[in-house]
Amino acid sequence: MGVEGCKTAGMGKKSRQRAKNTTTVTLDPADLVDVGPREPCPCGSGKRFKQCHGREKAQAADAFVVRPFEGLPSECDLIAFREIVPSGTAEVVLTGENAGKVVNLVTLLPMAMPGLVRDDETIWIGLQTHASSGDPSRDLGHAITAALNTEPGNPIQLGDLLKDGPRLQDLIDTSKPIEVKVHEGFDFWVSENVEDPTGEVAAGLERANASAAPTVRLESVDAAYWTQIGDRRYLRWVLPHSEDTLLDALARLHAAGSSALTEGSRLIGSFRALGVLAPVWELPADVEAADVEKPAADFAVALEKALATEASLTTEERAARAGLASRQLTIR
Repeated sequence: MGVEGCKTAGMGKKSRQRAKNTTTVTLDPADLVDVGPREPCPCGSGKRFKQCHGREKAQAADAFVVRPFEGLPSECDLIAFREIVPSGTAEVVLTGENAGKVVNLVTLLPMAMPGLVRDDETIWIGLQTHASSGDPSRDLGHAITAALNTEPGNPIQLGDLLKDGPRLQDLIDTSKPIEVKVHEGFDFWVSENVEDPTGEVAAGLERANASAAPTVRLESVDAAYWTQIGDRRYLRWVLPHSEDTLLDALARLHAAGSSALTEGSRLIGSFRALGVLAPVWELPADVEAADVEKPAADFAVALEKALATEASLTTEERAARAGLASRQLTIR
């Protein structure tokens, strides 16, 4: 066989190999949860995962969702748990093939781990963890999927994020309300069958509890949190309205001298997080959470009226809006 014949034969062999290696294989996302980037891809291509189906991770990280918890019950509370509440827990119920199974969403887990499965098979997923993508809802869905495949008594191992993996909205029963609970500290880290933690566990709990700013969720309105930071007290209230509409309404109240909650309080600005705004009031140093319950309920009524107003902003209201807009902090 001549040189040209050898080249042709070699090219034909490579062509056949290439065709074999590029055969489309459909994989269950659950099969990819624990695959490391350097491990062989489960599709059988012979390539490392990061060079094959793992490439979708990089594409997934680029997908940014402005309002990732939209459509979930207690959306604003989940945002507060992720961004401002030190210690809290929320139970969600799964749907689909895991219907009825309870998952505990918590503000923070030890060492900021993404999740763990306790010896009693209960699942605990941390909200205040480093995001793997631009969609925290899908990051949480990925963590829950990993937990469902984790043996009891172990932290979850995330592996690579899947481009088309489930989001939180796909996994939980959104017809059921989410009951959120704020805690004084992080004692929920320890299982109920551990009466008196000792050693490193006790030391870690003591440090975490000492760092948690006192926080109380108001009962009269949704997603409003009283907190004390140092000698100062604040109310931070996560609201579901669109930013422009909410700023207009707050400007109307501010221009009318009606933006304070209690005597001596003042609306000092807002922060933007996960697609919504959270106005922040500084409160007098002696105001407790219970003192803000009725004023907050009254303000909610006034806010609804301002939100329903369709008239153009007056000169004073436009000035108030500009001032409020300049005192915004974006949290991502």
